[in-house]
Amino acid sequence: MVEKILIGYTTKYGSTQEVASFIADVLREDGTTVNLLELRNVKSLEGYDAVVIGAPFYMFKWLKPAPDFLKRHKEALRTLPVAVFALGPTDAQETPEKNPEVFEQLNKTLRDFPWLDPVDQKLFGGKFDPSKLKFPMGMFMGKMPASDIRDWEAIRSWAEGLKAKF
Repeated sequence: MVEKILIGYTTKYGSTQEVASFIADVLREDGTTVNLLELRNVKSLEGYDAVVIGAPFYMFKWLKPAPDFLKRHKEALRTLPVAVFALGPTDAQETPEKNPEVFEQLNKTLRDFPWLDPVDQKLFGGKFDPSKLKFPMGMFMGKMPASDIRDWEAIRSWAEGLKAKF
């Protein structure tokens, strides 16, 4: 029985943290203990019954704290049920229904960790807020329109299904 879950995340501009926090809230609804931590701040996985890892794709790559976390905690992660989510495209033209190959990014990335066998993995649409961009990206992408294609119902549904998979 899963009683204590770690949700570890990394984020560039806060969107993945919002999703990780939402997933934590969903998992807490039945009284499960859920800790929400940035991946770089996780020192040990001792005491956890399951782990959820969340990281965005930024410029077609997973943010560095995610693969670093997997490497650092490889032995513990091999013994725990793990679920992985990522935020990817931010353009409404890249939803799974319109452009399913974009959603293969997570599968491709996880192939770098053949020892990891997630109980579930999911790539959700992301959020783009040009007002948060820092130099030099703000110069190049600052005029692009804001977008948010996170599907909160899909995220809720995925989170609710995790307990049975753990």
